[in-house]
Amino acid sequence: MRIVFCGTGEIGLPALGALLDCGAHEVAAVVTQPDKPAGRELKPRPSAIKTLALERGLEVLQPARIRSPDSVEMLRALRPDVMVVVAYGQILSREVLEIPRIGCLNLHASLLPRHRGASPIQASMLSGDKDTGITVMWMNEGLDTGDILLAEALPIMPTETAGELHDRLAELAAPCLLRALGMIEEGVAPRIPQRDDLATHASKLRKTDGFLDWREPAPALALRVRAMAPWPGAFAVLGGRVLKIHEAAAVDAQGALGTILQADAAGFVIAAGRGALSLKTVQLEGRKRMDAAGFLRGFPVERGQVVDLSFSPGE
Repeated sequence: MRIVFCGTGEIGLPALGALLDCGAHEVAAVVTQPDKPAGRELKPRPSAIKTLALERGLEVLQPARIRSPDSVEMLRALRPDVMVVVAYGQILSREVLEIPRIGCLNLHASLLPRHRGASPIQASMLSGDKDTGITVMWMNEGLDTGDILLAEALPIMPTETAGELHDRLAELAAPCLLRALGMIEEGVAPRIPQRDDLATHASKLRKTDGFLDWREPAPALALRVRAMAPWPGAFAVLGGRVLKIHEAAAVDAQGALGTILQADAAGFVIAAGRGALSLKTVQLEGRKRMDAAGFLRGFPVERGQVVDLSFSPGE
């Protein structure tokens, strides 16, 4: 089949690579977001998808708005049988969805209808789900509401971060895509309607989502630390300064909300709404990441001190 691949995020790299390596389909072009400024000098940086596509000699299209008339005509001229969309970053209009002869497929990083939306990986972890997965969906105009072609589950490991889960889901997406395309060619690809009554929504992450609300129970805070890694990163505010928390674990200890119960070589523990959070690896703003014991040697913290219980984005 003749395929147009739309993707920007790194989660799509294994799927694009597998599509190119399998030799069973023709990739007519790759559509990705325009280069974005990055680094201290804010130089335009291509997406990882664009870099791979250029390395493999593919035509790369970067429309500012895929819904614009010029973009629609450009896509029509490619005459795709299928458009594959993986973390592209723009909403496809009905005109775009109707371009491919067979349809548009989206690879979504959750077991739909659970966790529709922009941050399904983090939502799965924050919800305490035991499993997540990849869903291959026939796209429609709704937000992740299309019929399901196939879904493959993946267990969430007890201590992994969202970044680590992202990478495992990316690898899972590749065989899921090839299997879905094979089912289409064989004429056996189903269209299973989603149950809207089971749907949940995962909004786009903001930096402030990393703030630890100490009113929550310690297990929920430990989940947030994992779910916010690597971006935006979980953090607390201590003495008016942001303390990023890279690793932490819930422990059985009690105290007044947000109070530092222990701050020595044996541990760095803060009381939560239920239980307490033991900080393992931290990073004070402007400093290097280090284990809690090393941090406390260079930045003394007193037992009984209270972390800030609220946070303003201006802080």
